Amino acid sequence: MRICYASEQGCGAANEDRAAAGTGWAFVLDGATAPAGVDSGCRHGVSWMVDRLAAALAAELGAGHGAPLADVLAAAIERTCDAHRGTCDLGNPDSPSATAAVARASGHGVDYLVLADSAVLLPGTGASATAITDDRLDHLPGGRPYSRELVRSSRNTPGGFWVASTSAEAARQAVTGTVRTGDRRFALLTDGCTRLVDYYSSTWSEVWSHLWEKGPESLIARVRGQENERGVPHGKRHDDATALVGEFGPECVHERPPRFRGPPPRR
Repeated sequence: MRICYASEQGCGAANEDRAAAGTGWAFVLDGATAPAGVDSGCRHGVSWMVDRLAAALAAELGAGHGAPLADVLAAAIERTCDAHRGTCDLGNPDSPSATAAVARASGHGVDYLVLADSAVLLPGTGASATAITDDRLDHLPGGRPYSRELVRSSRNTPGGFWVASTSAEAARQAVTGTVRTGDRRFALLTDGCTRLVDYYSSTWSEVWSHLWEKGPESLIARVRGQENERGVPHGKRHDDATALVGEFGPECVHERPPRFRGPPPRR
């Protein structure tokens, strides 16, 4: 198994992205920055919540019990809730939340899970790639920019969008599946990196090739260059950005390993 990742803070006070990997699994999380003046009902904040969720998800995946990924994430959400159930208002719809993208080796290829606006990339034929995404946040009524009230009322509700927060049901609403393939390469991206496709007209195949030819740090540098040159249509000028690229093994069919130029990626 081979994993490389990079993560860079955006304009916020802290980097609220997280990444982790173990034998046969990897994930990225993207904590949702709380809007100014919103009472989340949580005394801890987003960074605390995403740290606990990352630790709980790593523990569930590391247990290796082979449960469906939706059940794995649901258990991690419950663990996180248990860590502050006695001190915080978990019924508050503005409670801290996070997106998730997970990949796991299986006997048939690669299992995946995507919740909210992170992404899983998997290889296609040649240099092409397939993106697994959850675009429900893009389809709220009225079009962007969304009002705070609309987002609040649509979060973790049928017909709205789902995030990892205080309801295990959100995990069961995630986009999940298995790609049956002998090529067990994959990439995981938070939305600070998917801006290349969402805002700047790159293709997923171009993003995939860039990751495998130049590495995660180079991809994030490309995002920052586009943001500085062209601006952003909505959202922060620079969002937290995390990219993870890997290949499951040793049972997988190994092809050419990734070549990384420039500074070595963080591991």
